[in-house]
Amino acid sequence: MKRSKINDIIREADAFIRSFGYIMPPFAYWSPEEMKAHKADSSAIFTSRLGWDITDYGQEKFDELGLFLFTVRNGRYEDMKLGMGMLYAEKIMISRKDQLSPMHRHNIKAEDIINRGGGKLVLELFMHDRDGGIDPKAEVSVPVDGTITRLPAGGLLKLDPGQSVTLLPGVWHAFWAEGKDVLIGEVSTVNDDLTDNVFREPIGRFSNIDEDVAPLHLLVSDYEKWVG
Repeated sequence: MKRSKINDIIREADAFIRSFGYIMPPFAYWSPEEMKAHKADSSAIFTSRLGWDITDYGQEKFDELGLFLFTVRNGRYEDMKLGMGMLYAEKIMISRKDQLSPMHRHNIKAEDIINRGGGKLVLELFMHDRDGGIDPKAEVSVPVDGTITRLPAGGLLKLDPGQSVTLLPGVWHAFWAEGKDVLIGEVSTVNDDLTDNVFREPIGRFSNIDEDVAPLHLLVSDYEKWVG
């Protein structure tokens, strides 16, 4: 993905998010130079990988297969092992109309996926088999705002604005927006996008970037290269 396209997506996403009254934290707007200057006093931004995340899953077709994310807060796995401390994470995301976030599951993360506004959020769901793969026959059972909803394997769950679903570790899910773009909230246990995404298809988690222009803001996947 070209950096110029990433810059455009950031601008469009910021405007879309603001249209719902959600305001991003100040560090979201730091320039790459400001990010470097804050390396020491804001180390948690980098160690917890807070910030912008725009992915086409390495497939170079963002409008069809992709997702916008911003990690607002994120705890530490060390705290989860202790059972105390910062055990949670929060993201704000945008799924564009008919843009697929592909089938995947998490080994550790439990998450609430919340339709914060826009169109319908559609999730295709499967339970896992004893080896962690997709169970093509098992009934799906998930809480939707605290009420158990049951679907056949591969059933489609459609969330209207304000509705949410809880996905426990191992539940396979893909999702997209129907009708209009959707602003999505995610509240979860500690998030690790480097190790805790298992995809059905052999695809990547992050974009391959063509540096045709300078970055407007750094992505979380830029931190190692640009900040060190």
